[in-house]
Amino acid sequence: MFSQLKRLGADSLLYAFMNVGTKLIAFILFPLYAHYLEKESLVGMLQMVDTTVSMLTFLVIFGTDSALAYYYFEYKDKDTREKYVRSVMTFRLSIVVLLFAVFLIGGDWLSALILESAGYSQLFYIALGTLCLDTIITLVLTILRYEFHTKRVVFTTIGKMLLIAVVSVLFLMFVWTSLEGILVARLVSVAIIVLVLIKPVRVYLKPLYDKAILKKILVYAAPLVPASLAFWIIANANNFFIRAYGTLDDVGIYGTAIKFATFITLLTSGIQLAWRPFSMSLKDKKDSPQLFATLYAAFLIIGSFGVLALATFMPWIILVMPDNFRIAFQYVAPISIATFLSFYYMIVSTGIFYSKQTKHISIAFGIAAIVSVALNFVFVPYLNIWGTVISYIAAYCIALFMVFRKSQKLYYVPFSGIKMGWTILWLIAATLGIVYIQLHDLNSWLILGVWIVFILLVLLVRMDKYFVKRK
Repeated sequence: MFSQLKRLGADSLLYAFMNVGTKLIAFILFPLYAHYLEKESLVGMLQMVDTTVSMLTFLVIFGTDSALAYYYFEYKDKDTREKYVRSVMTFRLSIVVLLFAVFLIGGDWLSALILESAGYSQLFYIALGTLCLDTIITLVLTILRYEFHTKRVVFTTIGKMLLIAVVSVLFLMFVWTSLEGILVARLVSVAIIVLVLIKPVRVYLKPLYDKAILKKILVYAAPLVPASLAFWIIANANNFFIRAYGTLDDVGIYGTAIKFATFITLLTSGIQLAWRPFSMSLKDKKDSPQLFATLYAAFLIIGSFGVLALATFMPWIILVMPDNFRIAFQYVAPISIATFLSFYYMIVSTGIFYSKQTKHISIAFGIAAIVSVALNFVFVPYLNIWGTVISYIAAYCIALFMVFRKSQKLYYVPFSGIKMGWTILWLIAATLGIVYIQLHDLNSWLILGVWIVFILLVLLVRMDKYFVKRK
């Protein structure tokens, strides 16, 4: 067990280093974008383009990431693994080409629908070019991750973000001070990274239409597609509700909060990248359930502390933004709860992926997406951004508990769902308490009191027992 934990720890630290680096670069870039774009509405427009591309990314991936993870470790010989990777690459790029055709035909209409103006279709053309190249890079880095070439993955990813940062600065300062300049800078940067990875890219870019392989991949992946769509609805449809009931300025404020809420991924994303190969490698180990129980508890506690820390320091962190964007601080920590839960559901879904019963993830997130849409209709017209924050958190809570309950039936881990539920409930209450104190300029020592109460409540349900070695 120690050797497996050592590998997870080492890989997670490297991936955490990668994500700290990339997120910090992104956080530096975002205030820069806000400085040059100046208006909340233009930042809101960028948010809408990124939101749309994120939905298209789900369509391109089409659940094949999980399918590839399973079959890559199922087969041991290099040639078979390569065929699976090439098949996935061919499938994904075929979807990208199809999307290009759709936007070339209906770009103006789609631009008017999404951005309330037909004059910005070129933004989507540039973004789709970046999506195409990013599709290639993502799959190549995924395989390097499966082969535990962690250092190469880390430095390539950080290198890509540094390139985007440098090229963006140069474009905004000397070439193109506009939304187009930001998007073209991304396109140029990912093109350079494709050239850096040219050796594995040449291998995996060879088209392969193997019906038998593609059928196996899609049979595994297809049940996850509704989950991916539901995942996108929960995470991103909020932008469309805010735009519909508010303005692009509101979308810009919400987008600012979303960007800063990803601070929590500094804790989670390294583990997320290492988790799938790590958990799949423990599939047949006798002592794995007990190990998973300890990790479930550890990730929940660490993530909770991360959210509360973000809530505590956000009024100072947000000062890097121009004055008109700083109002977004109040939404950051509550949104980060949903961001954390979107990571945590994957951790507690071990049994579903072991048994290949991935349809249950689609069912859970499908129900959660319906609830999210319903709550947006109810709350956003009256509470605006707070309304969508409520729907965001509620949807992920529903999905998490449905996934956990089914996973436990398929592969039991000695971890209490009741304790998990109480901890998440107290986390939500503590986060809102801190934000309330900050908004009303109450005594700052009250925030320390919130921390103490939260810790005492966690100890009350004896979450600490999961860290005691059992005989």
